[in-house]
Amino acid sequence: MIVLAIESSCDETAAAVVRDGRFVLSSVVSSQIDIHAAYGGVVPEIASRAHLQSIAPVVTQALQEAGLGMAALEGVAVTRGPGLSGALLVGFSAAKAIAVALTIPFVGVHHIEGHLFAPFLEQPVAFPFLALVVSGGHTHLYHVEGFGHYTTLGRTIDDAAGEAYDKCAKIMGMPYPGGALIDRMARNGNPGALRLPRPMLRDGSLNFSFSGLKTAVLQQTLKTAVTLPSQAADDLCASFQEAVCHVLAAKTEAAIRQTGATRLVVAGGVACNSGLRRRMISLCQHLGVELSIPHPSLCGDNAAMLAVPGDYYLSHGHRSPLSLDVTATWDMDRIKESLS
Repeated sequence: MIVLAIESSCDETAAAVVRDGRFVLSSVVSSQIDIHAAYGGVVPEIASRAHLQSIAPVVTQALQEAGLGMAALEGVAVTRGPGLSGALLVGFSAAKAIAVALTIPFVGVHHIEGHLFAPFLEQPVAFPFLALVVSGGHTHLYHVEGFGHYTTLGRTIDDAAGEAYDKCAKIMGMPYPGGALIDRMARNGNPGALRLPRPMLRDGSLNFSFSGLKTAVLQQTLKTAVTLPSQAADDLCASFQEAVCHVLAAKTEAAIRQTGATRLVVAGGVACNSGLRRRMISLCQHLGVELSIPHPSLCGDNAAMLAVPGDYYLSHGHRSPLSLDVTATWDMDRIKESLS
């Protein structure tokens, strides 16, 4: 099956053509980082307008790079949610229009479900597996038994890890988005220089909280008048990253021991982080667990990842009705309610 996938949940307009849910024929991502940098974060209305300008060129480019015409498409997979409603509507409306024009089925896919299966584009992972999804809006632990069968084991109760990275970068005076810059600066710093808090580390749950850590970084910045560039800034970045990775690894280890999982997927934008990748490699080697982390190009928001569950649903006769709407919030355990 040749599937066109479309992603527009936040500030990337993306389209990809994927064969059989495995083979990426093209993957195009148009980023809005430069547009939102002046505001220090994503402005929903501006994001929606940028998607409107980009969606047709991005889809056209994806088809051209795949060497295919519209007539070759057999299905469309598109992000239904969660995300910014206005941004989601752009991609969702485009997907519906293409499906109607070509008389082919379309399916609305959960954004995080796409991240869960991004590693499948490189090497399929056997079910069941444990998944840690870490991004700007999500920090979740899932037990994955198959497509559409997910159990949420833990989630953030306030700031997600990626959000904490960007907010702490802003506190330190870094340009948006600052998460990647913190990672680079951390390599030159001492991770033990500052003792920052590890929120909810010993509360007995698998939930996460990073708002307190963000506050600690603010207090440290004000107390020591950290400036860029400096060794003090590098040390603060390294200490912050150590705290985040410590919590993520500890909660993941607890989930592995609780479920008896032998396979772990780490996905989402923060899975690009070098400190987290090293920590997860070490953890899985220690526990004898098979680790799957997608290539950095598949960690951030992209459309190709949506084609993995999209292809599964479409090839098994599931499709979304044209009356279906986008949703800004969407629980993973309610995915199949949108399928017929």
